Amino acid sequence: MRKIEAIIRPEKLGEIKAALAGAGFIGLTTYEVKGRGRQKGIVLSYRTSEYRVDLLPKTKLELVVDDRDVEKVIEIICETGKTGNMGDGKIFIIPVEEVIRVRTGEKGKNAI
Repeated sequence: MRKIEAIIRPEKLGEIKAALAGAGFIGLTTYEVKGRGRQKGIVLSYRTSEYRVDLLPKTKLELVVDDRDVEKVIEIICETGKTGNMGDGKIFIIPVEEVIRVRTGEKGKNAI
């Protein structure tokens, strides 16, 4: 099993969530986060002055999937979340040792 953590544009969450659900990946967790990458933020103008916003709002999406589904989930997130501009996000893949459903005690793939 693998945990997929994706940092995406907030406005893409609905599309990505719908695409994942359409492919059978229903369970996920989201967080509102702030961050920056290589672009180091953006410069905004207000009246006569400019200022830098270096932590931009992003959405963090997390889901745990079976090893065989990792590439499919990555493909869905990349295709749906891509705008072609800087700041589209990143995806991190993390190994998961065990999953346990609290309500039933099920373990492994059945608990996902």
